[in-house]
Amino acid sequence: MKYKRILLKLSGEALMGNKGFGIDQDRLMIYAKEIKSAQETGCQIAIVIGGGNIFRGIQAEKGGMDRVHGDYMGMLATVINSMAIQAALEGLGVETRLQSAIKMEQICEPFIRRRAVRHLEKNRVVIFGAGTGNPYFTTDTAATLRAIEIEANVILKGTRVDGIYTSDPEKDKTATKYESIKFDEVYKKGLEVMDMTAFTLCKENNLPIIVFDMNKAGNLAKLLKGDKVGTLVEV
Repeated sequence: MKYKRILLKLSGEALMGNKGFGIDQDRLMIYAKEIKSAQETGCQIAIVIGGGNIFRGIQAEKGGMDRVHGDYMGMLATVINSMAIQAALEGLGVETRLQSAIKMEQICEPFIRRRAVRHLEKNRVVIFGAGTGNPYFTTDTAATLRAIEIEANVILKGTRVDGIYTSDPEKDKTATKYESIKFDEVYKKGLEVMDMTAFTLCKENNLPIIVFDMNKAGNLAKLLKGDKVGTLVEV
């Protein structure tokens, strides 16, 4: 097994499936099964999930809402998604713990780094909700921060495409895929992997990122075994 401890970052939009809003139960169960089979390889798994399928603070700002207020609403949206993935995993017999950056004693633990690491060591899947707990920070930044704190070996960014391309493969048929790429090259070429805060945090802490297609069955487990899947970003 190539990686002992990973952080899986999923976008909220991924949970929508073909629906225009909210959570697609079929897609949720597909992801839960993928995570379960990945965990069975012996890897310790932490998860951060976005909230874009429910609410985005930055879009609310365009509609006249205060950005800070909108961002807090977005953080609560990530907790809803985190609870959904938690329920799906536990339905498959996977032990989980949900930790939130905003205190909500009735539904989840507060984020405590040592406790999170202890859960991982006991082979529980740990889900981090509510972003960083601060406005203006994306869930990509939250994922990076938590990955560094728990000393994960890599961030796995699950997307709809199977890696990083020279341009958007959904719009440009001539786009070619990178098998691996350096952080500095991503900067120079202006490729979109994560927002700049998250990306810089990864680079400064020597934390590799793998962008891969989460919708292809077996991809996550293959990655953990060391198979070449997606695009690796490294220093």
